[in-house]
Amino acid sequence: MVDLSVILAGLGDAFSLNNLFFVVLGVVVGQFVGAVPGIGPVMAMAIAVPFTFALDPLVAIAFLVGVNKGGLVGGAVPAVLMNTPGTPDAAATALDGFPLARQGKPLKATKMALFSSVTGDTFSDIVLITVSAPLAILALRMGPVEILALMIFAFSVLAGLVGKSLLKGIIAAALGLLFASVGSDPENYTPRLIFGMWDLYDGLPLASVAIGMLAISEILRRLSEAGGRVKSAIEIKDTGDPLDRKVTWAEYWSCRYVMLRGAVTGTILGALPGIGSTAAAFMSYAFTKAASKEPQSFGKGNIQGIAATESANSAVVGANLIPLLTLGIPGSVGAALIISAFMIHGMQPGPLLFETQGRLVYGLFGAMIMANFVNLWVGQIGLRIWVKVVSAPESVIFASALLLCFVGVSMAASGLFGVAVMLVFAVIGYLLSSFGYSLVILIIAFFLGPRFEISIAQSLALMNGDLTRIYQYPVAVALLVLSVVSVFWFLAKRSPEDHEPSEK
Repeated sequence: MVDLSVILAGLGDAFSLNNLFFVVLGVVVGQFVGAVPGIGPVMAMAIAVPFTFALDPLVAIAFLVGVNKGGLVGGAVPAVLMNTPGTPDAAATALDGFPLARQGKPLKATKMALFSSVTGDTFSDIVLITVSAPLAILALRMGPVEILALMIFAFSVLAGLVGKSLLKGIIAAALGLLFASVGSDPENYTPRLIFGMWDLYDGLPLASVAIGMLAISEILRRLSEAGGRVKSAIEIKDTGDPLDRKVTWAEYWSCRYVMLRGAVTGTILGALPGIGSTAAAFMSYAFTKAASKEPQSFGKGNIQGIAATESANSAVVGANLIPLLTLGIPGSVGAALIISAFMIHGMQPGPLLFETQGRLVYGLFGAMIMANFVNLWVGQIGLRIWVKVVSAPESVIFASALLLCFVGVSMAASGLFGVAVMLVFAVIGYLLSSFGYSLVILIIAFFLGPRFEISIAQSLALMNGDLTRIYQYPVAVALLVLSVVSVFWFLAKRSPEDHEPSEK
């Protein structure tokens, strides 16, 4: 048990002026890079990690946490205003955020994203501080069979709720898994589907695939629809109603159960290494839509859809540190970068960290709570600036976004090969979206593909190739049953118009 004096000393370190400055700097940088399609907080963290060597350990890690937290808030801005997610997990926010912005309520949509994000983030931080060790033990007990069943359940839910066709959702997931199989076999490390291009040995770069399909394809579609006319990146109607420019307390409070569900979903999935904020956002959106009395309103500007996704993807940030601090296992790419910062400063996250570096850990907890309030304050100012940006000509906005996507992907994917992959997947994404296939499901399946394949191999090894031994894993059986039930549930709930082909 950590001594109370150590806890108070750590919190005192966190609330120093020097630490506050770097937390504010991290949040500002995070919101900026998140708001610009093609960069993202992970890339900014990767660039910043070597420069933190000259800082004190607490200041360095608090700065990286601030970048991570600010990036999730910033990623919602282009998703809402331009239907171009700044980060992959913000794609779920665009489902209702963009239609709400088209109705003349961009500030309401972005402010709801901000408030929900801070709410979910604060919830997960409180869970991290109070019950990190028990949750880490629970996550550790989920073996490969349970993880595999959880992924299958996630795919069934996402395929049923994202997009109008369950069959097209399943096909999109299958394509994502196919693209994930390019590169070396994660079990035997033999090359597959590389066609003599050894740049593909490590697989398709995630940044290239995600940005190409989500950002570039959307920009190409919007530019093709311009027809040579110069117009704003988004046509915002001026409703003249002051209530359309803010989120009232009544609106925020009406989403309390939605945000709680999203925060719990994000916290649980964040504590499981490899699941990530993108899956958490879409699962929370799926659960909220399924529980709603008006599911047909989702995708048309329902403020609860924004609350569900933003509370979930932000809750993952704090929960990712649960396995990192207690087990030394990073739960995401961002957490992996934070663990590298720990190691740069000579510390090894794990079970002994609370005993050997208790003051630093509780200083980090204090910095995380501080970053949430800073996120709220900076966001209130930053959102107004970004909403003004949409008055610029569409050609300027999208040309700038394209340039930043090219630069960002070339840095993340180590050269022009990553840019070439991005352009290929931009065309693929444009074609698939035109025929009504869900790009989001494809991206999630691609991201989870290697973990999915490893879980299959490990599960078969544990069961000696005998699938009938699945009954020995009751949690996995329950998740698989839920997967089948969810498919039939979503098929039964579809209204006749849902079976009509998409207009795209």
